[in-house]
Amino acid sequence: QVQLVESGGGLVQAGGSLRLSCAASGRTFSRYAMGWFRQAPGKEREFVAAINKSGGSTYYQDSVKGRFTISRDNAKNTMYLQMNSLKPEDTAVYYCAASARVLGYSISSNAYDYWGQGTQVTVSS
Repeated sequence: QVQLVESGGGLVQAGGSLRLSCAASGRTFSRYAMGWFRQAPGKEREFVAAINKSGGSTYYQDSVKGRFTISRDNAKNTMYLQMNSLKPEDTAVYYCAASARVLGYSISSNAYDYWGQGTQVTVSS
């Protein structure tokens, strides 16, 4: 198992940037495919970005492509989401997720077995 803790959320002006971190416990972080999801009030949780175990392959939701960058540092047991050019519609609770079963990456929340507690990102207009 792995425990995940997100950090780095906060309030930012539209057009600004935030860098989210997801710290994972244990010594087997590289065994997990990772993903970022977000959930706005009254809406379903949606996929944001995913990264494979080595960090060599990434995938993004169209609405964040070119603005967000997912990365991971397996030596530090940490995954990141660099968010640039933030928009008010990016406002949501952001969650990191891990899966030992996914061979590459997945955009489906059902494919992930472990979730962090979430971190709030609020983008003001």
